[in-house]
Amino acid sequence: MHTKEKNYQEQAKKIRGYVLKMVYQGQSAHAGSNLSAVDIIAVLYKNILNIDPKNPEWEDRDRFIMSKGHGAAVVYAALALKGFFPMSWLDTYYQDDGKLAGHVTKLNVPGIELSTGSLGHGLPFACGVALAGKRDKKKYRTFVIVSDGEMDEGSNWEAFLFAPYHKLDNLIVILDYNKIQSLAPVKDTLDLEPVADKLKAFGWTVKEIDGHNHTEIESALTPIPVKKGKPLFVIAHTIKGKGVSFMENTVAWHYKNMDEKLLEQAFNELNIKKEDFGL
Repeated sequence: MHTKEKNYQEQAKKIRGYVLKMVYQGQSAHAGSNLSAVDIIAVLYKNILNIDPKNPEWEDRDRFIMSKGHGAAVVYAALALKGFFPMSWLDTYYQDDGKLAGHVTKLNVPGIELSTGSLGHGLPFACGVALAGKRDKKKYRTFVIVSDGEMDEGSNWEAFLFAPYHKLDNLIVILDYNKIQSLAPVKDTLDLEPVADKLKAFGWTVKEIDGHNHTEIESALTPIPVKKGKPLFVIAHTIKGKGVSFMENTVAWHYKNMDEKLLEQAFNELNIKKEDFGL
């Protein structure tokens, strides 16, 4: 295995372990939604984002916004592993008076750009951040992960019109396309297809990848911009609950939480040891 790919695999395994631990300890929801984004987050934080944990507010840092705010655990795990805050903070996830709220929260959390959770806000905000970077002649890029259910929000489609018009080639949107939203499959709620054709018609550069293939993820995001004057939309096909049999492609695991027996099974299936994560 190539060294870089091995590093991605190890990073993703660590993030998955911490996500399971956090969701179990907090008895919180959204395990499936977090696990579908793990490989994307692993690549972003390992090799793509130009950020500095010693200087979280560095003016020229790349901006990353997790617009699907219920995917908080995976972002917190990546930030802790990167050194933005102590690993011990992960034990406070979803706890009363804890450091880390159940949805992505900027307040007193280094490395978070925007509190999210009310869907459809992250991308419009990111458009403003990217536009400011353009006008200020800054080199930073703005990355956003949106969920497929979130694509139902009209505010996103206004942003899809806005970004190409303003030639925001420093804006990268990644669709975590796991095909399941809160209560049903996406196609049975409000079908997105043909999503690639729609975004191309709006003036975006569109790439379509396996959202669990680290090489494809990295290639899709290197280099930026892909085409001068055009924002990039990456359709990352993912699996809800990736790696855990009882969660994969299952609507119920948008909201369910684990008992100790299921946690044990999840760790075994992912071939990771609970004791490595303080359990």
